[in-house]
Amino acid sequence: MPRRIETRILDGRLGSEWPLPGYATDGSAALDLRACLDAPQTLHPGERRLVGTGLAVHIADPNLVGIVASRSGLSLKHGLRVAQGIGVIDADYTGEIGVILHHDGTVPYELQPGERIAQLMLQPVERVALEPVEAFSAASGRGAGGFGHSGKA
Repeated sequence: MPRRIETRILDGRLGSEWPLPGYATDGSAALDLRACLDAPQTLHPGERRLVGTGLAVHIADPNLVGIVASRSGLSLKHGLRVAQGIGVIDADYTGEIGVILHHDGTVPYELQPGERIAQLMLQPVERVALEPVEAFSAASGRGAGGFGHSGKA
């Protein structure tokens, strides 16, 4: 049975003009997030912009994190991606989910009101306590080798 997460719809167009966030197929791992815009907006190559989704979530479980990820089709076809790689929604954040979109494409892109712009998934998170030590208790095969240290093979 799916876990229940409290959500607040902050934009009345969600659920009336546009579908509520949901899974596109039974096998989808993430919910679609939509651009809650009053009018189309043009994103120019190299530009980044915060786009509201009209949705707030209260995860409440500190063992879960919300991850906002790019939509593969938008990235491949138009060069639009979540600017920071992924967005993190902490369990205690209850404000509107905003997506920072970056345009890596070569031609302007017209973002439409209600367009699916990103995906939201919930993932388990392990909380850790950092412990300073003089040396690690077990050696690794890689050691302190840096970028490219493990080779191409």
